[in-house]
Amino acid sequence: MKDNQKYKNGRQFQIEDYLQENMLKTEVNVEVPSILATSELEERAKSIFKNVVVQRCIVHLIRNSIKYIPTKSYKAYTQQLKKAYGAASLKAAEAEFERFKQAWSEYSGAIQSWIDNWEVLSVFFKFSTEIRKIMYTTNAIESLNSTYKRINRNRNIFPTDMSLLKVLYLSTLKAEKKWSVRTQNWDLCLSQFRIMY
Repeated sequence: MKDNQKYKNGRQFQIEDYLQENMLKTEVNVEVPSILATSELEERAKSIFKNVVVQRCIVHLIRNSIKYIPTKSYKAYTQQLKKAYGAASLKAAEAEFERFKQAWSEYSGAIQSWIDNWEVLSVFFKFSTEIRKIMYTTNAIESLNSTYKRINRNRNIFPTDMSLLKVLYLSTLKAEKKWSVRTQNWDLCLSQFRIMY
């Protein structure tokens, strides 16, 4: 492993430790990150935030599975898949998922990622329809991450943890100015989050 990579990995753990200490001190309640990542990242999130709910990005799963489907079948595939992840309840979703698996069984590569991730995806149904519409994709998170990467592209070293946090804070403020579209039913979702957590 290169020295730079070792530094970045060590730095990541330092940042996680700092966040864990300060989140606990300020009693911030982080419960519902939406991530599409390695199981290692998922385990780290669970070690920092004990009650975290991990949700995979459905859009990414669709993109990753559709490459195994003939182009002419894209529409039928995604429509049937939407019946599963768009179902009103977990029980209905599981029934639709079984029909989906049977209908598309000849494309095992396409359905395997859904089978592998179904347990994590089933957490999705703990939430209301309004919240699920927000959670089904990680585009907002990815946009913020790309802002962080763009600003920090030429900075590999920060003199202190606080200098890193200041840069991230200022990056967030800059990115926030671009957020012009308000999420539909956000007030309803926020009130539901407050009741749940």
